[in-house]
Amino acid sequence: MAGDVANIALTTGKLAACTAADSRDDVLEQSIVLARQGDLDAFDVIIRRSERRVVSLAWRILGNEDDARDTAQEIFLRVFRYLGSYRVGEDFSAWLYRIAINACRDAMRGSRGRAERFEPLESGGELAGGQADSGSRPEDAILRAQQRALVMRALGQLADREREAFVLRDLEGLTTDEVASVLGMKAVTVRSYVSTARTKVRRYCAAAIGEPGPSGDAS
Repeated sequence: MAGDVANIALTTGKLAACTAADSRDDVLEQSIVLARQGDLDAFDVIIRRSERRVVSLAWRILGNEDDARDTAQEIFLRVFRYLGSYRVGEDFSAWLYRIAINACRDAMRGSRGRAERFEPLESGGELAGGQADSGSRPEDAILRAQQRALVMRALGQLADREREAFVLRDLEGLTTDEVASVLGMKAVTVRSYVSTARTKVRRYCAAAIGEPGPSGDAS
């Protein structure tokens, strides 16, 4: 099951990693075909359909908006540069995630001592990975914002590979096998990283609110 901490703390939802949906997205696939032929308008369609997911992922990995947006620009530059290597009909989400993770890793190498810089995704429901809080009670919206901020701070306590696995598995919604493919590791290794990350996140959140933290699990 997905980590309950993530599900509770990001109650506005998440940008699900809909790999199967992407492969059935005729507009996206046609845009990829045209962009590979040099059509810049088609590439702009790819950016528009992927930008929220890319910025959200980068924010969760890197911890703050400035780094996330700078890295998102680098990600799309790489997408444009390497689009010719993408095989039409391939899982575009997985291909995009691999580029994004590698760009985030490059960004992290130049940004150490960043745990204290992990900031909540404050740009409303869209970047946070869900729907806006319209129609909900103000106190509910405040609670959700506090929960998101708490999990973001917890992400800053994780080792890099733990955070990557946790974000992809629990916050982006990929399966264990999909995460393994994106990160280039065995599924059993992903499960280990996710289990460790869930335990650390739960304990951090429990300590922050003064409650005992439960053990982790992975699936």
